[in-house]
Amino acid sequence: MNAIGNTAGPTRRHLLTLAGLTATAATLSGCGRGFGGGGDDDDGRIEINMVWWGDAQRAQFTQKSLDLFQTANPGIRVRTEYQDSSPYKDKLAARFAAGDPPDLMAMRFDSLREYADRGTLLDLAKHAGALDLTGLTEPARALGQVGPQIFGVPSGLNTISFVVDKTITDQYGVSIPDGDTWTWADLSTFAAAVTKASGGKVYGANFEPWTVANLLVFARQRGEDFFTADGRLGATAGTITAWFELTEGLRAAKAFPPAGFIDQNNGASPAQSYLAKKSIAAQIIPSNNLLGYNQACGGNLVMLRIPGETARRGQSIDTPALWSIAATSKHPDETLKLLNFLINDVEAARVSGATRGVPPNRKIAEQIAPDLDADNKRATEFLSALQNEKLPPSYPYPVGASKLTNILKTISTEVEFGRLEPAAAGERFITEARKEIHG
Repeated sequence: MNAIGNTAGPTRRHLLTLAGLTATAATLSGCGRGFGGGGDDDDGRIEINMVWWGDAQRAQFTQKSLDLFQTANPGIRVRTEYQDSSPYKDKLAARFAAGDPPDLMAMRFDSLREYADRGTLLDLAKHAGALDLTGLTEPARALGQVGPQIFGVPSGLNTISFVVDKTITDQYGVSIPDGDTWTWADLSTFAAAVTKASGGKVYGANFEPWTVANLLVFARQRGEDFFTADGRLGATAGTITAWFELTEGLRAAKAFPPAGFIDQNNGASPAQSYLAKKSIAAQIIPSNNLLGYNQACGGNLVMLRIPGETARRGQSIDTPALWSIAATSKHPDETLKLLNFLINDVEAARVSGATRGVPPNRKIAEQIAPDLDADNKRATEFLSALQNEKLPPSYPYPVGASKLTNILKTISTEVEFGRLEPAAAGERFITEARKEIHG
């Protein structure tokens, strides 16, 4: 990502990106100029620009909430645009570099500090009169907090979970472990049994070793904060080594597919997943994606906690994205009003569904829970149960953290194909990560 506060202006690539966005915006339902910027509408209404990443289904649900807001506030028009997650990051950076940021934007959890530390985001803590965050639990508020300042509000709450295709396990006569007590060793035993019983037609499990959210939980289970409250890398080489020993041990036990089986570029949608293709029986997913995965897999997924939670807790309450406001928004009052509506209006939460996770306002989450479809209700109950327990906090990622996924992906590939031993991988990751983490 380019530096947000780059005074030299946008690069040629970013200018070309911006030019392409105008054509993209024209094809999206309910979208005006979108990433092309906002202003006052021709009919005298104040126009605010809102952007996020996601698919068409998320856009449809979001628009239902926005329709309610605009009906209640006829003097405000909300222009929107959504993108796939991969191009979104660069396009948002281009907007800031061009000096034309959106008013309200979905902010990646691993990018919050990169924007906030450059003074490009509004400190929401200074606007308590316009934005009511009292309905959020302390861990939920902390997701967007940097010291005493607040630069983001969770758009929804989620966590990671293991899902198991019960259709497959029933077919091959393998019992699903107790998700409240199972260990990483139990995962290995279970997944290897599936692989063996299917004659290698189905591998028992898989998850991405390079996904930071997975590694965060594992580090906490070992008593370490992968990222610390003051914005540093807290994980040790020993924990990264143990992580790769775990994943390679699963591969050696045939609980995981062999090296090269999983195509990293296969695509991230539920329909494209190896779980939906019935090539594996279990994997880690964000809890708010249960509906999509269960539909893609035939409707018989069982939702479990992450293994290894009984000794030390590693799971936390997290968010798929934060809502942030640009510090230079021309319409901060109206944008704050919109954000407050999205967070605290029960009807807005009811019509928007659970595509962004459980509503961050806990009272509202409880009010709409009975109206949810079965899968979203199950995911909500899963998260609500966790919120009743004492969990470790989840801190905003430090500056530079957004680069760690690519570092992990490169290193994990070397480990997977036997070109790098886990111990060397642990040392290499720590060395490279410290070069990127500021703090």
